[in-house]
Amino acid sequence: MLLAAALRAQSAGVLLAERRPGPKGLRIIFVNDGFCALTGRAARELIGRTPGELHDEPAELAPLSAWLRRALPGQSLVGEGFVRRADGTTVSVAWCFDSLADARGRVTHVVATYRDQTEKRHWQEALVHAHRLDAVGRLAGGVAHDFNNLLSVINGYCEMLAAHVAANPQALREVAEIHAAGRKAAALTQQLLAFSRRQPFDLCVINLNDLVRENAGILTRLVGEAGTLEFELGADLANVRTDPAQFQQVLLNLVLNARDALRTRGRVTIATANREVRGALHRRATDSPPGRYVALTVSDNGAGMDADTQKHLFEPFFTTKPEGTGLGLALVYGVVQQSGGFITVKSSLFVGSTFEILLPVERSPVETPAAAPAVPALPVTRGTESVLLVERDEVVRKMVAGMLSADGYRVLAVESPEAAGRELRDGRTVRLLIANAIGTGEKFARRLHARMPELRLICTSDHEGHPPRKWLRADRQAMLPKPYALSEMLKLARRVLDA
Repeated sequence: MLLAAALRAQSAGVLLAERRPGPKGLRIIFVNDGFCALTGRAARELIGRTPGELHDEPAELAPLSAWLRRALPGQSLVGEGFVRRADGTTVSVAWCFDSLADARGRVTHVVATYRDQTEKRHWQEALVHAHRLDAVGRLAGGVAHDFNNLLSVINGYCEMLAAHVAANPQALREVAEIHAAGRKAAALTQQLLAFSRRQPFDLCVINLNDLVRENAGILTRLVGEAGTLEFELGADLANVRTDPAQFQQVLLNLVLNARDALRTRGRVTIATANREVRGALHRRATDSPPGRYVALTVSDNGAGMDADTQKHLFEPFFTTKPEGTGLGLALVYGVVQQSGGFITVKSSLFVGSTFEILLPVERSPVETPAAAPAVPALPVTRGTESVLLVERDEVVRKMVAGMLSADGYRVLAVESPEAAGRELRDGRTVRLLIANAIGTGEKFARRLHARMPELRLICTSDHEGHPPRKWLRADRQAMLPKPYALSEMLKLARRVLDA
């Protein structure tokens, strides 16, 4: 009686099964209250059944028969899986089977302990996802850094060109279009850098129907002759809060993947709808909790994916394309997650795939983005001071040096602090240092300041928010992260030099 009371008092689910001949092998003869709560069944419904009948996948207990044949005291069978409850939902569990033998050493009974590990599974999945996104973030930061150099050149020469075509309105409009595209690209790279540093996105309230319509042209061209693109946009769609620039990339990635999967008479469909998720037990920690959502689905009738491919789909660097990088869907997952949403995929071979994104409903009205500014005119500052420009990218170095020289500054442009040290060995002095003054760059800047107390500094690092350098007066230093406008560089140079 005391032993039975002790088993009933266990918080974990405990069952005692009798070993019987035949294919089923075991028959439950006792369950405690914890096991009844775990399965959502009364004890009378469980007595006489086999443990395998309660599992969502009976194959999960396939090793049980082999273990019973050679089970010895002290040798447990452990595993993980899902138990199906009486209401049809499943719960994640970990189990441990131990054998009970008679005086002759024959196994006569089995005692099994089941523990609900839903919370543990949640944290495991969250940790795995965090590691995956961290890998994406590190790579994204490096790519964005290099891309920013190219954008600095594109945007910088746009500003220079605008001054030469000011008398030609048509040419000026075309230059402004190039500059506007460059600014959009710069905004995307800043989001990649923010993603790599786990900083919040530039969230605002938008309507997904508006976003889809604005990009309908480019999405249609993206599908091209591979198939047709159809839109099924829901009426009275609720608003959501996300980063429109990043979510545009989500759309492009999903449509691009759908296009690549198309076969003859291919079709890609983008649909939106309001969705309410009702309460229920969730099989996976990634399932969306109850609430009101806006659903966006991108579906195709292409080649589809097998189960193993779907299992690794959002992992960084996983790709089924010979020329693929494996980053597209990993970034899609990151954007959706940081927008507070969820993404799922359903796919069957030779039937097609459907990606569904759920974003929480936002009750606030849509926020109208500010109009893009015109190409800024380059100011004329007529500087005469000596400037040391340290820039590894040759094209950026030539562009900035040319712009400063044209404005009157005496410029020494080098590719590294080491090269700058060699150029300054003869005692030459400079008044302004323009460099990525973080890490080794800051050490160089500090040594230079020790030699030249009147030195000013403009730091061109990608990392915004770097604290001011305590060894230099606050008004004699400034941050100008890439990609920057040449007009900003000229104004900032004049400001710190005049301090």
